[in-house]
Amino acid sequence: MIRAVLFAPLVFALSLVQPQGALAETRVPQSQTEISLGFAPLVKQAAPAVVNIYAKIVTQTQQRSPFMNDPFFDEFFRGLTAPRPRVENSLGSGVILSEDGMVVSNHVVVGMATDIRVVPTDRREYAARVVLADQASDLAILQLEGASALPYLSLRDSDQVEVGELALAIGNPFGVGQTVSGGVVSGLARSGTATGEGFGYYIQTDAPINPGNSGGALIDVNGALIGINTRILSRSGGSNGIGFAIPANLVREFVHQAKTGSEGFQRPWAGMTGQPVDADLAASLGMDIPEGMVISELHPKSPFAKAGFEVGDVITEVDGEVVNSPSEMVFRMSVAGLGDTSEVVRLRGDVSEPLLVEMFVAPNDPPARSLVLNENSALPGLTVGLINPVAIVRLQLPLSATGIAVLDPGPFAGRAGVKAGDILLAINGDEVLIEQDVPRLLEEAGRRLQLDLNRRGQRVSLRMRR
Repeated sequence: MIRAVLFAPLVFALSLVQPQGALAETRVPQSQTEISLGFAPLVKQAAPAVVNIYAKIVTQTQQRSPFMNDPFFDEFFRGLTAPRPRVENSLGSGVILSEDGMVVSNHVVVGMATDIRVVPTDRREYAARVVLADQASDLAILQLEGASALPYLSLRDSDQVEVGELALAIGNPFGVGQTVSGGVVSGLARSGTATGEGFGYYIQTDAPINPGNSGGALIDVNGALIGINTRILSRSGGSNGIGFAIPANLVREFVHQAKTGSEGFQRPWAGMTGQPVDADLAASLGMDIPEGMVISELHPKSPFAKAGFEVGDVITEVDGEVVNSPSEMVFRMSVAGLGDTSEVVRLRGDVSEPLLVEMFVAPNDPPARSLVLNENSALPGLTVGLINPVAIVRLQLPLSATGIAVLDPGPFAGRAGVKAGDILLAINGDEVLIEQDVPRLLEEAGRRLQLDLNRRGQRVSLRMRR
């Protein structure tokens, strides 16, 4: 019995030397040579598909003057305090997913880069361009120029990954060169833990993930990619914490959209807000155990409203997978992709039933066009538009938002304190109902302007002189 426990990791490791696509044979090591191999066959197979990425990012830095807020000295220091470009170098890792050089990495590594170089383990160097990137998901797809016949990793169904599985993290920590660290999958469905963002949904591992590992591979004992390493949660900032990887199923959808020519990652629109069902909420809903996510707000044009959902309904599953939080819901919809339908289980009272929900982007309904004020206006460059689902997503407005929103404040209104996402309520006391009211009311106004705004639920009044 003791021997079986000690050799358990090696049993898994020996299954990796099988050809790609063949069923792995699990057996007890037969010789001292096999015992000493450890994970060497796995690393030898998978490591060539993990690359180092060197990127240059140009940022604008603002030189500050101690007099820059003084209205008298502002004119003297205006040119000296203008933003100046600064080049920053970014180091990370990536994973090759196709023979012709499609590579996945983190958005934080390459998303804003102007010059990207990719170096595989054989030390060849490729120029690369970003074909699809999404900051919220922290994923980016690169295409290497002039690449062919490259080694690559296959994507595993990350929904089949289980806690306790052995996993290896491969990357380039601290820029010292390709490094392998091992551990186990220590948790699943970690939502927002690493970043605090609603889109966060991770595989958790105790395999050390250090700076430079970002964008590298988290693989299983069969050499398949189960996730893209993204970051670590640690009190000290070192490797003595827990690591997080973006599941392979989301990577698969990114690859699909990149191949179809999408300019930006498109995720289906939920058109609702919700909250996890805790013990108190479960008791108020008459549920025996806390499970699922209760709908707290629903837009009338939401695909869930169209399918028959209502406020107060509890969602427990999407496509056969358990859902317990809004971030899990976003992940499941992102994986499902656009143009398809998902089976969503609704719990209403004591009745649980599956409903089919269409996956589509926020509709431009009612149709809205942006209105840009010309240079003769009191607020030239101010851009406004009717609030519809597209504007709600773009400006991150509440689902209940209506009216006319500021899409771009322009130079003059922006200097006065107007921000994108503000809802125009009135100009000099006259209510704003449609886009055309804005230029008309500004033209009728005198030398003094008062803009009444709704900013994230708070009423704001801004006064200015023309």
